[in-house]
Amino acid sequence: MSGHKVVVEITSYGKKGKKPEGKVVEIIGHIDDPGTDILSIVKAYDLPVDFSEKIMHQVQNVAKDVTPADMAGRMDLRDWMMVTIDGEDAKDLDDAVSLYMDGDNYVLGVHIADVSNYVQEHSALDVEALKRGTSVYLVDRVIPMLPRELSNGICSLNAGTDRLALSCLMDIDEEGTIVNHEICETVICVDRRMTYTMVADILDGAEAPEEYKDFVDDFKLMKQLSDLLRKKRSGRGAIDFDFPESKIILDEKGRPIEIKAYEHSAATRLIEDFMLLTNETIAEEYYWLELPFVYRIHETPDEEKLRTFATFLNNFGYSLHLTNHTIHPKELQKLLSRIEGSEAEGLISRILLRSMKQAKYSPENLGHFGLSAKYYCHFTSPIRRYPDLQIHRIIKEQLHGTLSKSRQEHYEHILPSVCDSSSKLERRADEAERETDKLKKAQYMRRHIGD
Repeated sequence: MSGHKVVVEITSYGKKGKKPEGKVVEIIGHIDDPGTDILSIVKAYDLPVDFSEKIMHQVQNVAKDVTPADMAGRMDLRDWMMVTIDGEDAKDLDDAVSLYMDGDNYVLGVHIADVSNYVQEHSALDVEALKRGTSVYLVDRVIPMLPRELSNGICSLNAGTDRLALSCLMDIDEEGTIVNHEICETVICVDRRMTYTMVADILDGAEAPEEYKDFVDDFKLMKQLSDLLRKKRSGRGAIDFDFPESKIILDEKGRPIEIKAYEHSAATRLIEDFMLLTNETIAEEYYWLELPFVYRIHETPDEEKLRTFATFLNNFGYSLHLTNHTIHPKELQKLLSRIEGSEAEGLISRILLRSMKQAKYSPENLGHFGLSAKYYCHFTSPIRRYPDLQIHRIIKEQLHGTLSKSRQEHYEHILPSVCDSSSKLERRADEAERETDKLKKAQYMRRHIGD
């Protein structure tokens, strides 16, 4: 057993000089075995990895293809030009985008996999998804919220295949304002699976491969709309924390061989801009419908923390303008612009982030401070986040006219605990992800001691 990592159940905590005792309930693996280090963190955070036989049996019964019966009553968008844009190694593609001009207006379509069509409320799959709350993206693996047979299969918007979607179609004027929108159940067929790198290269003027030549003008139009939306969001005071993120490259034995900056490109930004707009649009509609809903909220920072941060800032020769003991996001945005490029930028940005409250899920709409948005929700990733899946159900019942008084009461009853649970599970996933990153960075630097 020497050199192995194990899971122990404590049988006695020991007293009067006696040491604690326990029994080994699971052997994770030898400390030198690839993956044992990460698996130890998985166990420490009690992250559920395997799916039960009952769930896998249920997955086997889920349809593998979209049938004509599935399409009945849906808007058919299969002849629309649309693409998915994701990272090279992404397998669960849950959002596709389409864009064309109608006169002077942009018509943006954001099409999200209709996961709730396959994961019914109270089913074994649904209960497990709620228990997991989110997919967890560790440095060497993904622990999915839903079995891969679903998330990489019928619920993934794979190019060239018919898929069911929940779409938000938005007419946007030349000022970047939505003048009309529609949320609808659709059937789609993605034309191309694009990667961020590929689209960023095309937008930078690189020669497009033959198979993507027909899409170059569409990407340029997307970039144009993205710039417009970003400028409008910045104008209202949204805070853009553009921290350099790291991507850790491992060899086949799980050893870190390279750490490089994760590139934020025009391609990642345009998808981010389109998803933010969609999330705001849907949150605003359901707020005014006065229906039970799950909002993504970010409350105003605590006054005491802001005062402490303002004092800290003074040491670097910067000041913060507080009005009536509070602050507008625009003030923080201006501060980030002032410190950009300075030696203290990284430190001040991180301390500012720590001075703010954590974003969380809530059945009550309290706005999103960081985005300077009155209405915000998470709608765009039902494959990997439970709150998105939850609001898809509410939206579909509303579209079908089945959101009766009793169903509304049902949601009012369950949503507080769904929001609380999802917020806690999200934090657990974030902590586990950070822990695995820190571990691999330490292993990488250990090889450079003395350099």
